[in-house]
Amino acid sequence: MRTVFRTDDPDVRPYPLLTALVVPRPIAWISTLSIDGIGNLAPHSFFSVACANPPIVSWTSVGHKDTLANVLATGEFVVNLASLPDLDRINHSSAAFAAEDDEASRLDIAMEPSELVSPPRVTSSPASLECTLHSTTELGDSTLVLGTVVAITVDSAALVNGHPEMSRLQPVSRLGKDEWGLPPQVHATPRPRKPQDIP
Repeated sequence: MRTVFRTDDPDVRPYPLLTALVVPRPIAWISTLSIDGIGNLAPHSFFSVACANPPIVSWTSVGHKDTLANVLATGEFVVNLASLPDLDRINHSSAAFAAEDDEASRLDIAMEPSELVSPPRVTSSPASLECTLHSTTELGDSTLVLGTVVAITVDSAALVNGHPEMSRLQPVSRLGKDEWGLPPQVHATPRPRKPQDIP
């Protein structure tokens, strides 16, 4: 037996159900600059890869937040990988700081220059995706943002044979309510390319 939640029922709130069921969700810890050069750093858990070639990532702003305002004004942002050692700082940066507050400065999060875009990256993050704005789409109370990845930086300590190693990246994820997913247990299995490859 299943409980049915009809999304056209005014008593049903889809958001907490979606965030509890679409799990785990990777976190885009996004750094931006306002048009006046004020830094902003905030986590967004509606985040994914949208296109491989050209490389494009997507994230969604639920409501019109400072991150979105900065991206629309400047056309640039950096996705910093959300790693376990930074979990508390990532969570703290989700607070509703005023637009004139620089979260990184307020929370004592070290930042460093990016390679190709103006917003800085988080120094302690093991990897970053430097992006320029590709496009946005308004979707009800949210805005879908697509960003073209112009540079990928990875801490050399997180690379094994030139490839990012999960155990060294230690990514965290968002689950439902106030729950977070810790770095995953990794299971590797060859992917079949053709039906005849299946045992």
